[in-house]
Amino acid sequence: MTKAHFLICLIFTGLISTSFAQNERVDSLQSVLNEATNDSLKVDALNTISYQLFRVEPESTLDYGQQALELATSIGYQRGIAQANKNIGLGYYVLGNYIDLLVYWEASLKAFEVLKDQEGVANLLNNLGAVYSNQGDDAVALDYYLKSLKVSEEIGDATRIATALQNIALVYMNKEATRDQALSYLRRALPIAEKLNDNTAVGTVTSNISDIYLNQHKYDSSIYYADMALAALYGTGFYAVPLSIKGRVFLEQGDYAMAIKLQNEAVDKARSFDQKLELSQSLNYLGEAYLVSGNPYAALKAYKEAIDVAATLGSKVELKNGYEGIAETYANLKEFENAFEYNRLFSQMKDTIFNEETDDKIKGLQFTYQIEKKQDEIDLLEKTNEIEQLNVKRQKAISWGTGIVGVLLFIMAGGLLHRYRFIKKIKSIIEKEKDRSENLLLNILPSETAEELKEKGETEAKYYDSVTILFTDFKGFTSISATMSPRELVKEIHECFKMFDIIMTRHGIEKIKTIGDAYMAAGGLPKTNETHHMDVARAALEIREYMQVLRRKREAENRPFFEIRIGIHTGPVVAGVVGIKKFAYDIWGDTVNIASRMESNSEAGRINISESTYALIKDNFDCEYRGEIEAKNRGMLKMYFLNDANANEAEYMDKFALENDSYSNDLLVNQKEA
Repeated sequence: MTKAHFLICLIFTGLISTSFAQNERVDSLQSVLNEATNDSLKVDALNTISYQLFRVEPESTLDYGQQALELATSIGYQRGIAQANKNIGLGYYVLGNYIDLLVYWEASLKAFEVLKDQEGVANLLNNLGAVYSNQGDDAVALDYYLKSLKVSEEIGDATRIATALQNIALVYMNKEATRDQALSYLRRALPIAEKLNDNTAVGTVTSNISDIYLNQHKYDSSIYYADMALAALYGTGFYAVPLSIKGRVFLEQGDYAMAIKLQNEAVDKARSFDQKLELSQSLNYLGEAYLVSGNPYAALKAYKEAIDVAATLGSKVELKNGYEGIAETYANLKEFENAFEYNRLFSQMKDTIFNEETDDKIKGLQFTYQIEKKQDEIDLLEKTNEIEQLNVKRQKAISWGTGIVGVLLFIMAGGLLHRYRFIKKIKSIIEKEKDRSENLLLNILPSETAEELKEKGETEAKYYDSVTILFTDFKGFTSISATMSPRELVKEIHECFKMFDIIMTRHGIEKIKTIGDAYMAAGGLPKTNETHHMDVARAALEIREYMQVLRRKREAENRPFFEIRIGIHTGPVVAGVVGIKKFAYDIWGDTVNIASRMESNSEAGRINISESTYALIKDNFDCEYRGEIEAKNRGMLKMYFLNDANANEAEYMDKFALENDSYSNDLLVNQKEA
């Protein structure tokens, strides 16, 4: 479930009214404003109008709030200043301007502190925490929430205590290692919510507790709290969430019939209240229940509806879950072509989510940096005003004024130095995140292409008159994969391709792509060289040796294994990036087609090369002529088996000889790096 879903209700309870009621209220307040007999009453009226409009007319909220702030400041009306700053912040919240929002809410917080208004302080601390939480800065958010809780407990404000406890719990729920801490705060919030007779809060707390117990496999406790949530949330759009949690409990306990029944009920409830996120989640869980219970066709139907709903909602997480479920279902049906297509979609969505999470981290750091920058501007303005005031006084007290200015400048210098160091630290973190993003990009595109894309926003296709292309494929893949679970299958392919990547990198060969169980790479691009045919031949021999080692291991473990076919051809290609989304570096031309035919006409454990490649490597490698063989859509082509390196290549190949232990070590190192 989406952990933060219910908090919105708690934070903004009572703030939403109908447009008609708001307009009527604003008109009434406008009359009060016009008839106000003193400035403090005018400030109060302006603030109330500003607050009434923040949901529907945030720009008007800013306008009325600024009027209130200016008037309140001119007459020294501290409560008016506090409320005006708070209202302006609300306007910026709706407009999505979080930087200016924080400036006004921090000013409001200071004003409430001056007034010793602890209720206002607790409210602002909670709101500030919510902003940082939305920006992904859990540490700062948690600090504000804990401060809000402390103040709320000091004044005995039960509603704010319950809100702070739940917000703290949701931060702790973001990480598996802190789930027990989340549980502790939720259990503290529950009796308070019950005492307040706030059914929404009770349902929120108990749903989250149930979810935590489910993840901890404490099924009786999970069902107990799910039932509490159902009782509290009955008749609301959130009723589907505890139903779905309860269904997942029965699924893990092996009661498939009850799991399917509950997930169907959750689907119906979410659909009746037009709760699209809950509907997509429940459909995915329903698909899982059908799949585990042995009804793959019903599972497909549920999963496909789930991704349709998720697509309209724009929920990448539920799309990812749906794609994964469909891939696994098709694999169980032995429809491997469909399974690989949806597994490809799953992998793409998983990568997209990962990239967005990385982007969010960078944005969070930039957000912090922008806050510091904004604060620097405010501080500089304040310091400038102070210096101007000191200059006025300087004429009256020149003898001792210089010393005071010197002290102030010293203090300012210390403050600025502190801020400089902090900003420098933030910049360093941002640079590190940028480097991580660069590395992600370089995992997708060659460095030259990536640089061109960043500079120009597009790349030009390039012609290469000679490159060597390698294709690999697994013989009997469909029949072997039928004996393995989908997860085992993907893991086995991943281990193979991971080692292929290591080998390609070692020989300076560019990996192009994988298509199902096929692997494609090319030597001689994007940087041209004169050794690409030799590099690819050496890499092919290493791949063959690795697969032989892997076969011996699998046979010893009495496990299924793949046998590889390899094909190589040398010729001209065009290479580049096409499209504007999901960039992929690729190559085109007849050379690619012939290389593919070399692979498909190879044999298990053999490397089949074309005549053009043979002509380039024959003096350094042992090659066996096969004769002219008919290739699909290509006619008769001369083909050769690449058997091994000749004596003059032996010294080179020795340093790349891969025995069982060295392969294992490479795999372990690569797993740690991954």
